[in-house]
Amino acid sequence: MDDLTTGVPVAIHLETQAVQDGDAANYALDVDGQLVQMGDAFYLRYKEESKDQEQPIPVTIKLAANGDVVLTRSAENRLRLHFSNGKRVQARYRTPMGILPVDTVTPLLQVRLRERPFSGEVNINYDLYAGEQLIGNYKLRLQFTA
Repeated sequence: MDDLTTGVPVAIHLETQAVQDGDAANYALDVDGQLVQMGDAFYLRYKEESKDQEQPIPVTIKLAANGDVVLTRSAENRLRLHFSNGKRVQARYRTPMGILPVDTVTPLLQVRLRERPFSGEVNINYDLYAGEQLIGNYKLRLQFTA
């Protein structure tokens, strides 16, 4: 098996579905990334192209040993969402105007990893709240293969 501590290239397929105020939006992305193992956690890194941003947006998805997942998008507005199965977790959304506290509620979180070839699947259904106000319902489906 490849040495995951130095990182291995992976092919990533990501699909997201968002429902906000009754409007649904779907997004799909196929991109090359890198998978690194640090301690007992795996870090999946890739760059997301956006027509709103000149530079690609670095994205890191941490797959923790306890089953939690942390997604970080490092754009002008830095977003760090923490997903824990069946729990409400406070997150941060840093904007030029300051930090907005948001919460994720995750009714579904599944992470499956396979050895040969090293690959994985992450399924997350989550609700995003600002205080008690529901911002939207989201589904994230991620697959990667080394």
